[in-house]
Amino acid sequence: MRIFLILFISILATAAGTAPLSAQDQAISLSGSVMHETVSFDASGKEVTELVEPNTIVPGDRLIFGTDYNNGSDEAVDNFVVTNPLPPAVRLAPDADTTLIVSVDGGKSFGTLSQLSVLAEDGGSRPAVQADVTHVRWTLPSVAPGESGRLEYPAIIR
Repeated sequence: MRIFLILFISILATAAGTAPLSAQDQAISLSGSVMHETVSFDASGKEVTELVEPNTIVPGDRLIFGTDYNNGSDEAVDNFVVTNPLPPAVRLAPDADTTLIVSVDGGKSFGTLSQLSVLAEDGGSRPAVQADVTHVRWTLPSVAPGESGRLEYPAIIR
């Protein structure tokens, strides 16, 4: 159990303590968070999904990584790019948005997962899968003065 607590601390440090790779304009402030997605049942037996502060996590648990942004300037910021590395202890969840722009080569190139491939064990290539994703990227066309929002992706503990 202790190893999972250490893993959790490592994940939080990566998510909260590391600024996204690309935050090109100082007018926009960014902050990261990680929430644990839990499923329980209410008194009537209906399934209830909640996002809670992570306590103890184990392989297979689902986390939601988020980046909040805020334009604190008096001017719009155009084509704002936010690039978040995935912590090595997680993989992109299978139900992640298929239009997410991702990298499978350490942030060198980006595309949708269906457009990307990786080196296969036999020396050829194979289609990339969620476990291959190393970075997630968003490009916001324009962030108005005072505008704020949240960018998220789901991940599974390896």
